[in-house]
Amino acid sequence: MLKKKSISAGKASLVLFLCQMISALDVPLDSKLLEELSQPPTITQQSPKDYIVDPRENIVIQCEAKGKPPPSFSWTRNGTHFDIDKDAQVTMKPNSGTLVINIMNGGKAEAYEGVYQCTARNERGAAISNNIVIRPSRSPLWTKEKLEPNQVREGDSLVLHCRPPVGLPPPIIFWMDNAFQRLPQSERVSQGLNGDLYFSNVQPEDTREDYICYARFNHTQTIQQKQPISVKVFSVDSLNDTIAANLSDTDIYGAKPVTERQPVLLTPTGSTSTKVELRGNVLLLECIAAGLPTPVIRWIKEGGELPANRTFFENFKKTLKIIDVSEADSGNYKCIARNILGSAHHVISVTVKAAPYWITAPRNLVLSPGEDGTLICRANGNPKPNISWLANGVPIAIAPEDPSRKVDGDTIIFSHVQERSSAVYQCNASNEYGYLLANAFVNVLAEPPRILTPANKLYQVIADSPALLDCAYFGSPKPEIEWFKGVKGSILRGNEYVFHDNGTLEIPVAQKDSTGTYTCVARNELGKIQNEVQLEVKDPTMIIKQPEYKVIQRYGQVSFECIIKHDSTLLPTVIWLKDNNELPDDERFLVGKDNLTIMNVTDKDDGTYTCIVNTTLDSVSASAVLTVVAAPPTPAIIYARPNPPFDLELTGQLERSVELSWIPGDENNSPITNFVIEYEDGLHEPGVWHYQTEVPGTQTTVQLKLSPYVNYSFRVIAVNEIGRSQPSESSEQYLTKSANPDENPSNVQGIGSEPDNLVITWESLKGFQSNGPGLQYKVSWRQKDVDDEWTSVIVANVSKYIVSGTPTFVPYEIKVQALNDLGYAPEPSEVIGHSGEDLPMVAPGNVQVHVINSTLAKVHWDPVPLKSVRGHLQGYKVYYWKVQSLSRRSRRHVEKKILTFRGNKTFGMLPGLEPYSSYKLNVRVVNGKGEGPASPDKVFKTPEGVPSSPSFLKITNPTLDSLTLEWGSPTHPNGVLTSYILKFQPINNTHELGPLVEIRIPANESSLILKNLNYSTRYKFYFNAQTSVGSGSQITEEAVTIMDEVQPLYPRIRNVTTAAAETYANISWEYEGPDHTNFYVEYGVAGSKEDWKKEIVNGSRSFFVLKGLTPGTAYKVRVGAEGLSGFRSSEDVFETGPAMASRQVDIATQGWFIGLMCAVALLILILLIVCFIRRNKGGKYPVKEKEDAHADPEIQPMKEDDGTFGEYSDAEDHKPLKKGSRTPSDRTVKKEDSDDSLVDYGEGVNGQFNEDGSFIGQYSGKKEKEPAEGNESSEAPSPVNAMNSFV
Repeated sequence: MLKKKSISAGKASLVLFLCQMISALDVPLDSKLLEELSQPPTITQQSPKDYIVDPRENIVIQCEAKGKPPPSFSWTRNGTHFDIDKDAQVTMKPNSGTLVINIMNGGKAEAYEGVYQCTARNERGAAISNNIVIRPSRSPLWTKEKLEPNQVREGDSLVLHCRPPVGLPPPIIFWMDNAFQRLPQSERVSQGLNGDLYFSNVQPEDTREDYICYARFNHTQTIQQKQPISVKVFSVDSLNDTIAANLSDTDIYGAKPVTERQPVLLTPTGSTSTKVELRGNVLLLECIAAGLPTPVIRWIKEGGELPANRTFFENFKKTLKIIDVSEADSGNYKCIARNILGSAHHVISVTVKAAPYWITAPRNLVLSPGEDGTLICRANGNPKPNISWLANGVPIAIAPEDPSRKVDGDTIIFSHVQERSSAVYQCNASNEYGYLLANAFVNVLAEPPRILTPANKLYQVIADSPALLDCAYFGSPKPEIEWFKGVKGSILRGNEYVFHDNGTLEIPVAQKDSTGTYTCVARNELGKIQNEVQLEVKDPTMIIKQPEYKVIQRYGQVSFECIIKHDSTLLPTVIWLKDNNELPDDERFLVGKDNLTIMNVTDKDDGTYTCIVNTTLDSVSASAVLTVVAAPPTPAIIYARPNPPFDLELTGQLERSVELSWIPGDENNSPITNFVIEYEDGLHEPGVWHYQTEVPGTQTTVQLKLSPYVNYSFRVIAVNEIGRSQPSESSEQYLTKSANPDENPSNVQGIGSEPDNLVITWESLKGFQSNGPGLQYKVSWRQKDVDDEWTSVIVANVSKYIVSGTPTFVPYEIKVQALNDLGYAPEPSEVIGHSGEDLPMVAPGNVQVHVINSTLAKVHWDPVPLKSVRGHLQGYKVYYWKVQSLSRRSRRHVEKKILTFRGNKTFGMLPGLEPYSSYKLNVRVVNGKGEGPASPDKVFKTPEGVPSSPSFLKITNPTLDSLTLEWGSPTHPNGVLTSYILKFQPINNTHELGPLVEIRIPANESSLILKNLNYSTRYKFYFNAQTSVGSGSQITEEAVTIMDEVQPLYPRIRNVTTAAAETYANISWEYEGPDHTNFYVEYGVAGSKEDWKKEIVNGSRSFFVLKGLTPGTAYKVRVGAEGLSGFRSSEDVFETGPAMASRQVDIATQGWFIGLMCAVALLILILLIVCFIRRNKGGKYPVKEKEDAHADPEIQPMKEDDGTFGEYSDAEDHKPLKKGSRTPSDRTVKKEDSDDSLVDYGEGVNGQFNEDGSFIGQYSGKKEKEPAEGNESSEAPSPVNAMNSFV
C-alpha cells in the first residue's frame, strides 16, 4: 500500500509540473509592457557572501533590486534590525538599498564587522539578499624571534621556515635577497605551499646571509619582511682542513666524503595523510623529498588515471594541481620520489566534499487567476543539503497562510491561485560547507490580450521561399491566436500553414497568390484584439546571360556580359568583383549596365571575375575566368642587378683605421651608382652584419675608422638602378687592440619606483663600445643641496641599480661611469633624479564655485603646499556630478565627470552643465604616484535655461475646418515650463505664406483642437515651449484640412528595408507625398552613442548602398528628407554577415579539366569519322552497341546527380540542371557545400550550387523557345550540359 501511495504522489507531482510548464506565462521583453505590469521585487545586485574590506576605505555593501512599484529597502545586522538613521556614519544610496559606511572620516571598520542581510519590499512581496559577512582585512607584523645561523654539511637537506603572520586574507609568500632579487629555485631548492624553503641537498653556493621571507598582503597593498636567515655550508675539504689543524701528525683523521643518499620525504611526513577539498575548487597536493642526487617526483592515482585536461604539475613536479575537482576525483594519490639509490613514497587520501549546488533552482512564475503551478528547488551536495522555504523573507511555517499553497519537501504546489497569492519565495539549501539562497516570485496577473506587433507591418519575400508573419502577444490567461486572410476571410487551417506558439504564422512555400492582408486575432476571457499585416511575394532575380571564359592576348580588350531578369518592384544593384575583391581602381575597367569591359589588358588582369546582383530580398552571382596570354616576344636588352664585387683586400692596418680595396663585378647593362660596405664583429656579434659606410660607384678603395677590441670582417655590395647585388665574399679578419672606454652610458635617469627608493637606470654600452674585456659600471649618487659625500658601487654589465632607504621625493645627483680591465672612461656628467613619489597628503582648500550661466561654472581653489605633494605636481582633478534635476525632482545613477587642469592652476571652467540642476564637486591634487584626498564636496545649482524642443508634434483628425494637434513635453525642460507657443499660417498653391497666428497654451496641456480653419488648405505650424528664461527651439509640421471629407496625403517615408552582406548593405524605402529629391541615409553602430553618419542620395532614387561596413556588426539606419519639414523614417536595425572563407575552386574552370574534356571530344570525333567511313564502304559499325557493351567511364557524359558520366548525346543539348536539384531539403545553401555563400550578399538566398561550387540561379518564368535538334529548354543552360553540347 505504501508503495502504491508513493507512486500516485509522484504522478500527481509530474502532472502539476506539466501544468506549470503549459500554463505559466512568458512575459515578452517589451519595455512599454514591462512598465505597465506589476511585479514583485527581484534582487539584481548584491555584495559577495564573504566580503573582506579594506579598513582604510569606506565600506560599500551593495543591494540593488527592481520591481513594480519600485521596492523599499531595509537591513538586518547579526539577525536584528539595523537602524541606519541612528548611525551618522551609515547612509543608504537614493533609490537603492546599497549602504555606504564612512570609514575615511573617523569610522572604524572593526566596529562594523558582522552579518548583514538586505530586504527589498513592495506591495507584491519581499525579496532578501544572501547573508553578507563583513570582515576587515588584516596584515599583522611578523613576531620577533631570534634566528640562529644554519650551519649545514654539504649534501645534507635543509628547511628554512617562514612562519608568516596570520592575515586576512592569507598572504602570498616569496623569498628574496637583500637586493630584492628573487632567490633562484630548481628541482633541488624550492618553496613549499606553506611558504618554507626546502633544500633537497645543500651545496657550497647556497652559503649566504640574506635568505629573507616576504609576506605580501594584497588587500591592503602591504609587504612584511622576516629577519634575514643565515646559511653556511661546510664542504668536505674545509672540514678536513679544520680537523687537520687540531690533530697531530700521528692521528688518523678525515671527514667522511659527501655520500649519496636515497630519497626521504621532507613533507608530508609519514607514509600516509588525508586531504579534504570542496567540489569545483583547485586540489593542490605536495611532495618534497631530500636526497643526493636530487630526487625526481612522480605522481599516480591508485586504481585510476589522473584526469586529462585538468591535471597540471607545478614547482618542478613537486606539486600536483587538479582544477575543478568533483566527487570522481576522490581517491588515493601517491607521490614517488626517486634517485639512483632508491625511492620513497607517500599516499594522500583525498576526499571531495561539496557545498550545495543547484540541480533545479526555483524560477519566477507568472500565473493567471485560477491557474496552477509549482516552484521546484533541488540542490545537491556532500553531505546532502537541507532544503527550507521562506515566504517574503519569513520561514514558511510561520508565514501568513495561503490556501492555494502546499509545501511538499523541495516543491511548493499552487492550486487555483488568486491575485492575493502573489509573493516572493526563498529557497535555502545548506550543509556544513555552505548554503545557497534563491528568490523566486509568484506573480498572479489578470490582463486582457495585447498584440505587440506594429499594425499594418509589411513583409516582403521571394516566391517559393518561407514567409513568417509575426503576431507577438501577451495576456493573462494566455490568449488563443487565430489567423485570417483578407477582411472577411475564413480562419486559416491546413498543412500549407504552420502556427508557432509565439503567434507567428509561417507559410513554408509562399506563392504569388499568397500576397494580401492577413489578420491576427488574440482572445481570452477578458477580451479580444486583432491586428493586420501585409504580405508581398516577389519574383526571384535571375542572371539570364552569364559571363563566359575568355582568353585574351596582352594589351587587348575583353568584355564580360551579365544580363539579368528581376521583379519589377525590386531595384537591383550589380557589383563586379575580381578574385573575390573589389575591382582595381583603374580607368581601364569600364562597368556598363549589362557588362564589364577591360581595356589594354595586362598580366595583372588575369583572374576570376564575378557578377553579383543584389536586391533588398535576394542575391545571385555568376563567375568567369580571364586568362591573359603573351603577345609574340620581341628581343630586348636585359637589364639586371650587378654581380657582387670580389678580391677584397685589407692594407695599412692601424689601431683605429684600415684601408679596404676590391674589384667590381659585371654591371649587367646598368652602371654601378655606389658601393655599400658592411662589417661583422666576430668577437661580440658573430654572424650579424652592420652598415659601415658607402662610396660612389667609381671608387674601389676606402679608409675605414675602427673601434678597439673588435674582430672585424668586411664585405661589399654593389648598387645600380635595378637593385643591389649579392654581398661579396667576406674579407680577412682584423682584431683591433683593447683600450679604455671612450664613452659613458647614455640616458642616465633616477626615478623612484617606491616612496623609499631611487632606481638609477642607463642605456648600456654596446659590445664594440666596451673597447676591451671586463665591462662594468661605477654608479655614484648623493643627495642634492646636502653636504654629503658621493656613494659609489661598481656593478656588472647591467642597466639598473636600486638605492633603498631614501627619503620620499628628494633630489639626487647621479653619475654612471664605464670601466673595463684597462681602466675608466672619461669623467661622466651629472644628472638630477628624484627618489620615489608618494600620494599627496593634503586636499585643496577654500573650494569656491561661481555659476556663470545655466551650462557653465567656474571653480576656484587654493593650491596645496608643495611639500605635501610629495612628488612632481602634475595638476588638479575636478570631480563633478549631477545630483538631481530641480524640475523633475528625480534622482538617477550618478555619473561622475572628471576634468584635469595641468600644472599649478587654481581655477577651471566646468562646461556642458545641465540647466536647473543640482551638482556636487570636489578637487584633488595629482602627482606621478596618483591622486591625493578629495576636498569636501561642494554643492552648487545651475539656473533655469530655455527648454529643448517638444519631443514630438503630431497632427491628426483633419476635417473640413479643424485639425487636432498633439505634442510631447520637451525631453530637457531645463526649468519650469510656463507655457507653449503655437504659431501657424496658411500656404497657398504657389507656396506663399499667409498671415501668422500665435496662440499661447498652458504648460499642462498636451493637445489642442484648432477650429474655424479654411477647408482644403495647407497650414504650417511652429511649436515651442517656454520657461521663465525664454523660448526654446521650435518644431515645425505641416498639415492640410480636407475637402469633401477625403483623407489628405501626408508626406512620409515608410517600409525601410535592408539587405546586408559582409561589408555593405542595400537600403530601400517607400516615399509618399509631393515630388521630393533631397533624400539622405543616416546610419551608425547599434547601441552606440556616437553621432549618426550621413550619406546623401543622388537623384530621386528610393534605394542606396552603404559600403565600408564591418563584418559581423549590428547597425541602425533611418532615411530622411531635407527641405520638407525635415521628416525621417523610423529606425531599422540590421547585421552584416561574418567574414567568410575564400571560395572553392570551380572545377569547370581548371586547365586539367578543360584538357580532359577536349581529349574526350577528340576521341568521340575519331569514332564518328571511322563509323562514317565504314558506312560509306557498305559495312556497319555498331557504335551504340559497342558503347553499351564497353562503357568506358572516361568518355561518358556527366550525369546531373552524382557528377559521373552518363549516356552520350550527339544533339545540341542545352538541358539545364533541374530546378532545386542541388538544394538541401531545408531550402538553404549550407556553408559546407560552398564557401562562397550568397548569404554574404543579401537576406534571401534562392540560388543553387553545383557540387563543384558553381552557381545556378533559380528560374520561375519560361524563356523563348529555341529550335534545337533535341529537347527544348525553358531555363538557363547549365555549364555541364553546355560541355555535353560541345561534345
